[in-house]
Amino acid sequence: KVAKHGGRSVSSTCGSADVLEALGVNVNQTPAQVADCVNEIGIGFMFAPNHHSAMKYAAPVRRELGVRTLFNLLGPMTNPATARRQVMGVFDKSLTGKLARVLQQLGSEHVLVVHGADGMDEISFTGDTFVAELKNSQVIEYVLNPRQLGLGIHRLEDIQIQNAEESKAMILDVLHGQKGAARDIVLMNAGAAIYVAGIASSLQAGIEKAAEVIDNGAALEKLNQLIERSNRA
Repeated sequence: KVAKHGGRSVSSTCGSADVLEALGVNVNQTPAQVADCVNEIGIGFMFAPNHHSAMKYAAPVRRELGVRTLFNLLGPMTNPATARRQVMGVFDKSLTGKLARVLQQLGSEHVLVVHGADGMDEISFTGDTFVAELKNSQVIEYVLNPRQLGLGIHRLEDIQIQNAEESKAMILDVLHGQKGAARDIVLMNAGAAIYVAGIASSLQAGIEKAAEVIDNGAALEKLNQLIERSNRA
């Protein structure tokens, strides 16, 4: 099951809430409605202001600052569903090991904390990604490269978008099977999520599973289920 915790854009072009809303997902569900959604279809979106009401007072200041702050780390660390398995992106290499150990202290079971050498706060397709992995009560740190995973190297510009509508179009292209840079970065990060969830025995196996559910239409069907269920009264 997936319980995604996120908000609107503050220090980036498009936040998770912005693109999900563009796709047709109702992001303003109550905590109880999100819980029902996760239990019924296996996925739900927790809009941060609806779960941590005090955060809304910080939003205008964060927007005015326009840079990443501690609040960028608080979201994944304060997941209302108390997720014990997650992939967490950070904006500084020095934070990977530190955050993995913090999450360990908070009771997490299997976590990948990642930072791309290009500055991405996710597993990158431009080159190396620094990873701190919490598994079996131990934290190990290593470097990943797309070529190790059988994927290509791409330019950051290949997936840069200007707004939520462009992000929506790119996501739908991937879910309809279009090959290229966007698919590769989705495969790596979705594969990582599948791996930490315990569905796959390795990151490589997770990537293969992610490709399978995209290519057989299951991923698109799950998005459609989320849209339908989140808008149901």
